Amino acid sequence: MYSEPVGRRHPRVPAGFLVKLHDAGRVLVHKARDLSMTGVLLEGCNHRVGEKLVVEIPLPDEQRMIAVTGEVRRGDARTDTTAVYFLDLDWDDLFALARYVAPRLP
Repeated sequence: MYSEPVGRRHPRVPAGFLVKLHDAGRVLVHKARDLSMTGVLLEGCNHRVGEKLVVEIPLPDEQRMIAVTGEVRRGDARTDTTAVYFLDLDWDDLFALARYVAPRLP
């Protein structure tokens, strides 16, 4: 069963879909391991902490792509993951995330 670390303010839910990252003229595709209302954990992504990226998220059951600027907050070489924090979610994107996250919470 999926459990959250004690004290997490924004619970994560499993994702498993591909997202696009726009970084310095490149478009990279990575798998999202999990997603919260404030960020996404990506697999196989090794960007520098503090780096800003545009993240495109194709949420299942949504008619549009969420595009948000994010900042790399941490990376973990052991698990080959990178955490990206969302910086500029608009209301429509926030509601789309809520529609995805809320039903999947334990």
